[in-house]
Amino acid sequence: MAPNILFIMYDQLRFDYLSCAGHPTLETPSFDRVAARGVRFDRAYCQSPVCGASRMSTYTGRYVSSHGAAHNNFPLKVGEMTMGDHLRKAGMECWLIGKTHMKADAEGMARLGLSPDSVIGARVEECGFDVWIRDDGLWAEGPDGFYDRKRSPYNEYLKAKGYPSENPWHDNANAGITGAGDIASGFLMMHADKPANIREEDSETPWLTSRTIDFIEAQKGKGPWCAHVSFIKPHWPYIVPAPYHDMYGVDDIVPVVRSDAERRDPHPVYGAYMEGGVGTAFSRDEVRRTVIPAYMGLIKQCDDQLGRLLDYLDDTGQADDTVIVLTSDHGDYLGDHWMGEKDMFHDPSARVPLIISDPRPSADSRRGTVCDKLVEQIDLAATFVEMAGGEVPRHILEGRSLVPLLEGKDTAWRNFAISEYDFSTSGAASRLGLAPKDCRLFMVVTDRWKMTHAEGGFRPMLFDLQNDPDELVDLGASGDHAEVISALYDKLFHWARRQSHRTTISDAQIEARRKGGSARVGILLGLFGDEDIPPDYLTAYSGKATSVDQT
Repeated sequence: MAPNILFIMYDQLRFDYLSCAGHPTLETPSFDRVAARGVRFDRAYCQSPVCGASRMSTYTGRYVSSHGAAHNNFPLKVGEMTMGDHLRKAGMECWLIGKTHMKADAEGMARLGLSPDSVIGARVEECGFDVWIRDDGLWAEGPDGFYDRKRSPYNEYLKAKGYPSENPWHDNANAGITGAGDIASGFLMMHADKPANIREEDSETPWLTSRTIDFIEAQKGKGPWCAHVSFIKPHWPYIVPAPYHDMYGVDDIVPVVRSDAERRDPHPVYGAYMEGGVGTAFSRDEVRRTVIPAYMGLIKQCDDQLGRLLDYLDDTGQADDTVIVLTSDHGDYLGDHWMGEKDMFHDPSARVPLIISDPRPSADSRRGTVCDKLVEQIDLAATFVEMAGGEVPRHILEGRSLVPLLEGKDTAWRNFAISEYDFSTSGAASRLGLAPKDCRLFMVVTDRWKMTHAEGGFRPMLFDLQNDPDELVDLGASGDHAEVISALYDKLFHWARRQSHRTTISDAQIEARRKGGSARVGILLGLFGDEDIPPDYLTAYSGKATSVDQT
């Protein structure tokens, strides 16, 4: 029988902010506990360094340029199969608990007459998942209204708990209190050192952990199931309740990774991002000193709640039947490379944590190991289909199953990984005066090199990861590296020629049509009549003719 799959995604969690990944001051024993039971993939990359596009790639198992939902609030077009579709076909239910950042293709659904109230319509609108509870965790409000206009079950939970605000997501879970008794919004990073104005057990991460336990309890005697548990934290607003708000201080912050040389004649797109509001803010040491301890506190709370989940699985005897997957949709610069948030392809942004613990005996030989192969996050969909006992549809899913790597099997693997970014809606695009079609970036990374190609006539960026692992020296304009750049462009061109749009018929179906082809259904072409023709090809066309009066 297939195992259950607990697929946990954290939002904006850096790959190197875990103690098992080498962080010197942030202890994450629960993440480490999963790593000790399984495999930590040290070189995993998301398919786009922004929430929506990254998640749509993970859920569809396809590259951004294949599914087209290239940024936040870009709809995932009707007809794209997702993880839930593939798993249900293999006999495994697939549920959502938390965030997707998926924007439904409402126009496409209306064109096809798909009602959101129907089972099929609801799945299309919810990225292929059956929804246990969905909350994208961004109940922000501005002059034009709310960012998330649909619903916030977390807000309703807080109101039921007695929090008096109309928007306790902001006023309590993501804000503190000033000395004068006013709301200290977490959107203003000066308040990151304050405790959030909420009881810790009511904050977002414990709330979603409790909903996850509720779900697993309800599945007893059922299954197998895949549960996508999608936490909003440690994503901004950078504010966390006591006691996590002051667990870490300035002395716990690792030194910033940046160089003055990066600001001298930078790549134009990179320069435009450094000049933006987020990059400018995180270039200030004061911002880093205030924000990073809160970010670390949010991760520590995530780790503690993960421990709660692991203990629950152990105590109820379900750990032996449950694969655990820990990852993130992208990272967070936190001031490295004069940047904040994400958007470019330096490792703090595009490289993600990925830990998989498979309890089955076939994975025993690799427990507690680290894999340094180039992994893409689209590999997860194919991995889950194989774990569910299904056949991976290679003509649809563009990733590769990680099961052979989890089991220590000798298998040929990719020698480069790809990530993409559409920045057409950004301030950087406006500053550069680019048309939307020119606002695209492509990353090619190998064991040694990382190159970024930018549309719009710009030169590439290039980093030698062997001699410059911190990615501080851009060699994209170096004539001495012309051959390296040419070789990386060959890899990008090879990837761009992939067969990505023939999703309705597989290679096996095509090959089956070669065996007799159309002749087996009576289409006889190129025959004179005296060839050695299989008799059954002519059965329907043989026999005595009945003459017809043609006068």
